[in-house]
Amino acid sequence: MSRAEKPTAAAAKAATAGAAGEREAPASQGSSPGAVPGLSQGPSPRLSPEPVPEQETVPALPRSTGLLWTLGLLRSEIGTTFRRWRTLALLAVLAGVPVLVGIAVRIETGDDGSAAGSGGGGPAFVSQITNNGLFLVFTSLAATLPFFLPMAIGVIAGDSIAGEASAGTLRYLLVAPAGRTRLLLVKYATTLTFCLVGTLVVAVFALVTGALLFPLGEVTLLSGSTVSFGEGLLRALAIAAVVAASLIGVAAVGLFVSTLTSSGIAAMATTVGLLITVQILDVIPQLHAIQPYLFPHHWLSFADLLRDPVYWDGIRDNLGLQALYAAFFGSAAWARFTARDITA
Repeated sequence: MSRAEKPTAAAAKAATAGAAGEREAPASQGSSPGAVPGLSQGPSPRLSPEPVPEQETVPALPRSTGLLWTLGLLRSEIGTTFRRWRTLALLAVLAGVPVLVGIAVRIETGDDGSAAGSGGGGPAFVSQITNNGLFLVFTSLAATLPFFLPMAIGVIAGDSIAGEASAGTLRYLLVAPAGRTRLLLVKYATTLTFCLVGTLVVAVFALVTGALLFPLGEVTLLSGSTVSFGEGLLRALAIAAVVAASLIGVAAVGLFVSTLTSSGIAAMATTVGLLITVQILDVIPQLHAIQPYLFPHHWLSFADLLRDPVYWDGIRDNLGLQALYAAFFGSAAWARFTARDITA
């Protein structure tokens, strides 16, 4: 090779290296294709890449964790609970109790209008059913409160968390933005809704049955004074609200038990078993020292609303005790559920 050819070869080699360096340079450096003389031979994608446009950053969608989303979750949970056959069966049993009581009292009513055996035990207003059908509401609430209503609440509360874990849907319910605390509050609110609905079912069916089987009119209170039927109806509504509030403690206990196991049946059975055990303890005379602290001890204090003036001491003790149980067992359920390892 002659000396004249060496610079030409060196220049070609340098030009090739410059083109390769340009090909590897990022588009952000602003290098344009064909910058090297003598190598621009058309729009070759390998030698002259087009600048890559900058990608726009898509903002993340905000999570719907507001009040509307919580209300939607609560509405969905309430709808799911009240569409279950088990819930409908429990409400049917609660509705059947006042009907059976009213029919039994009507059958046992003598020709003189008095019920046989009215001088026996039981609430003081049982003997008033034949004189005024509104008293069937009070009697039915007194008959369902010790067992039927708490048992139904225990089934709903015990199945709230454990039932989801047993069905394998608990993990999906905890996907953001639900959260464990929010889900626990929704479950408890659903149980409290059932407390109110169950109590109203008993009261409404008792009122309808009493109106069909017995006369209605002025209400003679336990203190001996007489009030109008309208005022008596308002007192019946207040009694139903107090009875529903009396079940707050049972709902909290059932919710806590439901966080301890992944079996819905075990949680329901445990809650009902605890209910029966506590009620047995409440009637043992030797345990009078602890009985005022048991959640069913003041349940029948709603009868004080049928006095003039109303005795508020027992009602306040009952509501305060239920609030204490709700705070204690609700906190225990939250502590357990937030630290629980969800594997289902």
